[in-house]
Amino acid sequence: MSDADDRPVAADPPGSPAAGPATEFVSSWQQTETLTALRTLVEVAGRVRPVVAERAGLSQSELVTLEHLVARPMGPAEVARLLGVTSAASTGIVDRLTGRGHVERHPHAGDRRRTDLVITPSGREEILGHLIPMFRALGEMDSQLDDAEREVVLRYLERATEAFRSVL
Repeated sequence: MSDADDRPVAADPPGSPAAGPATEFVSSWQQTETLTALRTLVEVAGRVRPVVAERAGLSQSELVTLEHLVARPMGPAEVARLLGVTSAASTGIVDRLTGRGHVERHPHAGDRRRTDLVITPSGREEILGHLIPMFRALGEMDSQLDDAEREVVLRYLERATEAFRSVL
C-alpha cells in the first residue's frame, strides 16, 4: 500500500506500541527517483515471463525450461532441480516440449544411462521471437552509454541484485 507520493504507508504510526523496527524503518524510507525506477523495472520484468508463456502457449515451467536449454543442454533431473519440481513433473514438462518439437532427447555423451535435453531450432525461435523487441531496445539503450556511465549502471545493478538476494 502506498500514498500519493509513492512512499510505503506504515500499518501503525511510528512510536505506537505495535510499531516495530521494520515499521520504524519503512516510515523513514526515502523513495528516490532511482528507487522508484528500479521498483517499476522489477514489476514490469516480473510480468514478462507470464505474458511470453501465454503468448507462446506454454506453461511458465515450460518457458523456464526452454530459457535454460537455450544456454546449454541439461538432463531431466537438472530441469527438475531448477524448477523445484519432482522428477515426474519434470518428465511431463519435457514430454510436452518434446511433443511440440521444441526439445529433443539425446543420449549423454559421457554416460549412456543419462539423457541430455537439447532445444530445437523451433524451441529457440519460440522463445527468442517473443523477446527480440526487448533485446533490441535494451541493446540500443546500452549502446548509448559511454564506459563511465556503463560502469555506474553496472555497479548499481549489481548492488541491487545483492539487495534482492539478501531476502533469498
